[in-house]
Amino acid sequence: MGRKRFDEMNCGVAQALEALGDWWTLLIVRDAFFGARRFGEFERSLGIAKNILSARLKRLVDHGVFERVAAGVVGDRYEYHLTPKGEALLPVLIALREWSDDWIYGRGHEPMILRERATGRRLPRLRVKNRDGVELKVADIKPTPGPGASAESRALLARRDASNA
Repeated sequence: MGRKRFDEMNCGVAQALEALGDWWTLLIVRDAFFGARRFGEFERSLGIAKNILSARLKRLVDHGVFERVAAGVVGDRYEYHLTPKGEALLPVLIALREWSDDWIYGRGHEPMILRERATGRRLPRLRVKNRDGVELKVADIKPTPGPGASAESRALLARRDASNA
């Protein structure tokens, strides 16, 4: 049985998962944020099989998260560079790391601390805030149909809104 496909779901989270694929993909992107560029660097860092790494890198290039760039050496050697679309995943990775630090490792036991390069200060925690800078909780947020919502999504949100009224 293959994995469930999300390409028909009218949901931003489902579409992001469809584009990114699986856990290896985010680990590859994480390593790119920390400076990995070449196939061998990703392979050594992750301990990933070559065929899996090759397929994930191809997927990331196909989805515009990485661009494949000639390494400038003799032969067919390439580097994988994050595109602006790939760099936009930084908050996603930071949020996952913060969640793990809180709920898996516990504060004070984090395996890695991210710091601002220029100042050395620890990055502030990511938070969902309103336009006035006030932190929001789940109960403060209401999903509403966007311009790309399908009729099915609109109906689902209307049902949920009615049951929460």
